[in-house]
Amino acid sequence: MELIAPRDDVRSLVTTFFRMRCEDQFIRDVQPSSIGIFALMARGSGTIQFLDGRAEPSHPLTLITPTSAAATFVVNGPWEVFGAMLSPIGWAGLTGLSAAKAGNRLHDARDMLPLQLVDAGEEILSNFRNLTNDQLSETFSDALIASAKPLPAKHVRFIQTLSAWLAQSLSPHLADLLSRTEYSMRQVQRPTERYFGMTPQAVARKYRALRAAVLLSRPDATADDVMAVQDHFYDQSHMIREIRLFAGRTPARIADPDTPYLSSFLSLRDFQGSTDRMAPIPPDLRA
Repeated sequence: MELIAPRDDVRSLVTTFFRMRCEDQFIRDVQPSSIGIFALMARGSGTIQFLDGRAEPSHPLTLITPTSAAATFVVNGPWEVFGAMLSPIGWAGLTGLSAAKAGNRLHDARDMLPLQLVDAGEEILSNFRNLTNDQLSETFSDALIASAKPLPAKHVRFIQTLSAWLAQSLSPHLADLLSRTEYSMRQVQRPTERYFGMTPQAVARKYRALRAAVLLSRPDATADDVMAVQDHFYDQSHMIREIRLFAGRTPARIADPDTPYLSSFLSLRDFQGSTDRMAPIPPDLRA
């Protein structure tokens, strides 16, 4: 598994690119709750099972819509894939769909995404083995820029405001979001569901759980770090339930070698660094 940072002009559309290769004949792993994923399956095929028990098959060009919980997938390998983890702006700009209404599904991307992006995906698949990571991400990035429709400026500002609200704490208060937007609860809820697929309270729960999973799985986590994270939950059983729901594993199993895909996507690299990251881990874990 390799995570590939997007170039500056596509950071608003993609949180990270990824490339993975596995020679196993059978792969079973977990996809944590996410905004959306466009994946090019160069080798291998499988299914993903959502929280309600539905299992849907993959495609050479696969689009996973925003998910409200972790999902389990199985792949008949060997498996080789390149893809993009979409941001809320990327999801909406490429599909024009509500994340809430279209969520928790797996589609053939050829039926859902702009033709230019689909053509770029098929071009990549036709020469996958000969392309470097830089070539893959450059081709993909050019097609993303050409395909994504701009969102209304006030909607982009709202997404940025909500992202900044998430970044301030593992457990941000809803009142703080309302004060930042000067919107009513009803006015805040509709765009949050449209772009994030969930209510503001559920979005906060999700990123609290995902960041807690990352922090608790770090080998260098101190006792103070653990206590600070646990203080954001009612008790330990509540914390474990929440992390299992959104990350797909209990804290003790996040770094399980049997789920390398999950471990890679919940690595600290996905939640640290520049402020354009979605829900970065705050400097003060007790905030």
